Amino acid sequence: MLAKPFFLNLFLIAGVLALVLYWLAKERRRRLYCFVQKNLLPEIAASVFRKRHVWKDFLVMVVVIFSIIALARPQWGFEWQDVRREGLDIFVAIDTSKSMLTEDVKPNRLERTKLAVKDLLKRLKGDRIGLIAFSGSAFLACPLTSDYGGFLLTLDDLNTASVPRGGTDIGRAIQEALKGYEDVPAQYKVVVVLTDGENWEGDPVHWAKVAAEKKIRIYTVGIGTRDGELVRVLNEKGEYEFIKDADGNFIKSHLNEAMLKEIAAASGGAYVRSSGVEFGLDYLYDSQLEHLEKRNIESRVEKKYSEQFQIPLGIALIFLLAETLVSRRRRNG
Repeated sequence: MLAKPFFLNLFLIAGVLALVLYWLAKERRRRLYCFVQKNLLPEIAASVFRKRHVWKDFLVMVVVIFSIIALARPQWGFEWQDVRREGLDIFVAIDTSKSMLTEDVKPNRLERTKLAVKDLLKRLKGDRIGLIAFSGSAFLACPLTSDYGGFLLTLDDLNTASVPRGGTDIGRAIQEALKGYEDVPAQYKVVVVLTDGENWEGDPVHWAKVAAEKKIRIYTVGIGTRDGELVRVLNEKGEYEFIKDADGNFIKSHLNEAMLKEIAAASGGAYVRSSGVEFGLDYLYDSQLEHLEKRNIESRVEKKYSEQFQIPLGIALIFLLAETLVSRRRRNG
């Protein structure tokens, strides 16, 4: 099935090609007459069949036209086909506390996390994804959606000011995910928590066990290094300064792997530690999420047209063979 504008463009191309071939033939004759007088040409080149030049040019033009038609992939005839889209419902919970500004992971933990989530989106195959931002509290930044473009807009806006209450409460992020999953079948629920694991409030392991009772798996990704680094932020003057505690001591943020492993184990999930080269989300998706049972998110019946490009391609090949068989010279005898 080809649109009318295609045929109009095809006729335009054919016309331009015909003019080009005509100009080339005329130029060829002009150059020939520079060396030989026109009335002497039949005697000098008696074996040359000049009219066959026209035939060969015509055949070349036909080959080009049918090749273009083949490249346009014409389709006709169809059959009804069931189309199903299967996937998981994945909530990504991102820690937006100030410790995520630590630069032991470049450019910093939060920005590196956002880049990794963008890479994860490229691997999703029909899965729905939602976004939860958390620090001392949590909120649903983006509900479960298959609109990855809309999700990316929300992700780009995420920063340490997204959640007004400071601190880190991973349990609140899990609770927020539980609310977002109320209308989703249990076996397809997945929560991916991306944090440095420094939990200052609540009991995230308890909420991980609650999630497990609802058949929700929690996968944790630890961001940062075990040695950690001082937390540097911009002050009101636009200058960088290191955060201090109430006693005036510089705060150094460390990766708390023990907590993240316990959360993952309590829900039947898994823990992955990010590194400078491999962040961990790709490995997590390939080794864990890809193999989980997926639910039928969408099912519809649509027409599937049959590809017929073979026909114009075959015609083009036949005319190309014919062009090679047409000789410009007369046979002797």
